[in-house]
Amino acid sequence: MKHSIQPFFDNNSSTYSYVVSDPAQKKCAVIDPVLGFEIKSARTNTIEADKLIQYIQSNHLQLDWILETHVHADHLSAAHYIKQQLGGKIAIGSHLPDIQKTFSHTFDMGTEFQQDGTQFDRLLNEQDHIQIGDCSITVMNTPGHTPACVSYLIGEDIFVGDTLFMPDSGTARCDFPGGDAKALYHSIQRILNLPSNTNIYLCHDYSTQKTENRFVTTVKQQREENIHIYNGVTEAEFITLRYKRDAHLTMPALIIPSIQVNIQ
Repeated sequence: MKHSIQPFFDNNSSTYSYVVSDPAQKKCAVIDPVLGFEIKSARTNTIEADKLIQYIQSNHLQLDWILETHVHADHLSAAHYIKQQLGGKIAIGSHLPDIQKTFSHTFDMGTEFQQDGTQFDRLLNEQDHIQIGDCSITVMNTPGHTPACVSYLIGEDIFVGDTLFMPDSGTARCDFPGGDAKALYHSIQRILNLPSNTNIYLCHDYSTQKTENRFVTTVKQQREENIHIYNGVTEAEFITLRYKRDAHLTMPALIIPSIQVNIQ
């Protein structure tokens, strides 16, 4: 039986989270859950995470995996909270320690902070497979936005984190430590070499012209319409464009608390 996908949208960070399930086997995974954070009071809330939990419970699903596409810099992850409530294993890309090493010094996190990813239940490598019931999720390394970005391919659907946005918004920034426009170009080419009818599920929709929230596009649409990397854009052209755009971007409002929480 085909898997089911339920999106959830956090308006404060323009972030999409997903519950992917095998309805027949009653097993599921959560992808990129959001923990609310009020910057003025420095208080967290679980409003959005509780919506995912309620959906899982009301559909009598067992949560097996909580999957992060990358270390987010614009919102806090609710992975640990959801695990406390429902169980499941938290997983992220195997290059996470590279990011931990960089930012542990930036934030002076001390010698007690482990920089080997052991805070997570599993570090995922290229072509690893994760089971949710009878559905198999394949891991693809898609670095560029960060060194540890991964995408999750299940059947004709792929969850790409920040690697791609809607075609009118382009592609991810590469100016954070470890970001690499050349790596991003080749990661996107891997995604766009999938069958043209592959559905691409996004982590954000930043378009200012939208009339409704959008969370899914296709390989065909991205190839033809993405303003940064449509068919025919060369590696050199993309790198030049990305460097020029990134030089004028402001930092996300929650970058400091987000990275401090999410690398742990």
